[in-house]
Amino acid sequence: MRVRTEEPVVVATFDDGPSFRTAGVLQALADAGATATFFVLLTRTRRDPGLLDDILGAGHEVALHGPDHRRLTTHPPETHARRTRVPRPVVEDLAGRHIRWFRPPYGAQSLRSWRAVKAAGMEPVLWGPTLADWRDAPHDERMRLALAADRGAIILGHDGHADAVDGVDDGPAPRLDHGALLSEVTAGYAARGLRFTSLGEAAAKGRLVREARFRS
Repeated sequence: MRVRTEEPVVVATFDDGPSFRTAGVLQALADAGATATFFVLLTRTRRDPGLLDDILGAGHEVALHGPDHRRLTTHPPETHARRTRVPRPVVEDLAGRHIRWFRPPYGAQSLRSWRAVKAAGMEPVLWGPTLADWRDAPHDERMRLALAADRGAIILGHDGHADAVDGVDDGPAPRLDHGALLSEVTAGYAARGLRFTSLGEAAAKGRLVREARFRS
């Protein structure tokens, strides 16, 4: 859920990509001298593996969000292992590195799916504050939610929008410049003496804080 750390950092995470929105997010992170963890969908990485190269080439961390964006909890328990175990080596082959983290789509997990993720050799990751960038919202609301993090918090953002390609219908994507929003958020944290970092980097200098969070 978060990282206990003495470092002046908050953890930046981005879901549902990579997509055409990824470039703006990468630029905003580069401008801020920040790193992040990208929870990618196998449906998206197969569609444009070059974007995965862009993420890694910019020094960011890649994690797994699933083979697609369907809730694990809507599948029979006997399929949980396959849906978490099978996509990991595919993304590892594309990325050329070990995948440590897994974020269940919609944050939906049961005890069985959690165990399947652990059995696949990954650590389930949820979040605290959010950029609220997957839906339409007033800018002031987004900034209030986005800047609510304390040191070591894991912040949820998006560089994609799940749709039929990913096995779901999440409605129309919000009208939003993800890069511009992120630039404003990183500046807000910089004013408080905090910077964005990836989960792996934060965990290396801190301690993971775990909670039991299960929902359908």
